[in-house]
Order: sequence, then C-alpha cells, then structure tokens
Amino acid sequence: MIRILLAEDEEAMRTYLTRALENAGFSVAAVDRGTAAVPLLEREHFDLLLSDIVMPEMDGIELAQRCAEISPATKVMFITGFAAVTLKANREAPQARVLSKPFHLKDLVLEVERVFEDAPFAGTRQP
Repeated sequence: MIRILLAEDEEAMRTYLTRALENAGFSVAAVDRGTAAVPLLEREHFDLLLSDIVMPEMDGIELAQRCAEISPATKVMFITGFAAVTLKANREAPQARVLSKPFHLKDLVLEVERVFEDAPFAGTRQP
C-alpha cells in the first residue's frame, strides 16, 4: 500500500484530504506542520510527501528539502493556494508536482496515482 505523509496546517483541509486519500486506498499519516513531519520521515518510510507550501515554523519547500536529505526516494507533491508560491516551488523543487487550490478531490487522487503509475508497486493499492 502506498504510504503518504500529509503536512497541512489547516485542520479542516487536513481532515478532508486524509479522508479522501484513505477512501482512495492510500495509507495516510497527517501532521499540522513541517517540523512535525521531519521526525516521521526519519523513522518511517513514506512513498509520498504531500505538503502545503505555506505553513508556520517550516514551509513546505524547506520540508521537501529536508525530505530529500532524509529519504531521497520519497516523492514530493505540493498543494497551495498562492500562485507566486507555486513559481517558487517550481524553481526550488523542480522534481515536485504542484497542485493549486482549489482542486477537486478526484484531481488530487488522480495526481497522486500519476506520481506512482511507473512505480513497481503501481496497481497494488487496495480499492
């Protein structure tokens, strides 16, 4: 099963995204800030870091950079509602995908599936 670490500071959005991803068959660990995600990256394996970009204490770009150091195989996808931040993310983490808010949950699930379509465990997700 694909494991996702979700870093999103807005509680309602975090709950909403977690539920949608779990309903799509993914395993999700959710945290409310980047500084809470780092220890999880250090002790657990995640296939995807799904992170908001604008968060307190540590933004999503800094978190993605730490993730690349700690767990280079973990893929990264950003979610953001700020166009200027999207440009910065593309510049500083060019391998990461960026999904702009607002988005439909089916678009999020499709984007996550696209990240893994060539992975050896693609299609092993439980419906």
